[in-house]
Amino acid sequence: MNARRLLPVLPALALLLAGCGIRSTEVPTDFGAAPSRVPCSLSRPDVSAQPPRGVPVQVFLLCGSSLVAVDRTVRVPEDTADAQRRVIVAQGLLGQLAATPSAGESAAGYTTHVPGGLTVTGPHPKDPGETLRLSTAPDGLTSYALAQIVCTLSDSAATEGDGSVVLGGPDDTRLRRYRCSEELRSRPGTTKPPSAQVTDG
Repeated sequence: MNARRLLPVLPALALLLAGCGIRSTEVPTDFGAAPSRVPCSLSRPDVSAQPPRGVPVQVFLLCGSSLVAVDRTVRVPEDTADAQRRVIVAQGLLGQLAATPSAGESAAGYTTHVPGGLTVTGPHPKDPGETLRLSTAPDGLTSYALAQIVCTLSDSAATEGDGSVVLGGPDDTRLRRYRCSEELRSRPGTTKPPSAQVTDG
């Protein structure tokens, strides 16, 4: 048998051998490009974003379409009365929220929608003792900014530690008690913070 007679046999032999391997399929197998660097992930704590000393706190920044907690510190003078301490901590948290994220955080995709210059005071005479009044009414903030503020303040030393925060504006309009829910953290742009009107002064 010479080489000329073998030529027609070779394609059939290759087809037979292929049947012993992985069978072909019509199901798409293209899973896209390899995943890139995971966003919202810091390789190590970003100490450049924190003052050298102070009370350890967490603030919620926006990353992608959700809120993510990052570590911060705020300065509180020693021997500060509890009522004033809450306001100082709250103001420190607002300052941290309004600050531009550090270079490392920005590279990881973190942003903030809390405006600069936002201030906070304690309760008016007829307000509940845990009230925090913002210089801009909560309804006047963007959905992202309000979500950041509610989630940051609701579980901090600025509140009563029950997972809620009583907020109002600079005037004497009705107060509301806000909570930070899992849905709010996941979809701050489209979800309103769970809240209830405060009826007792």
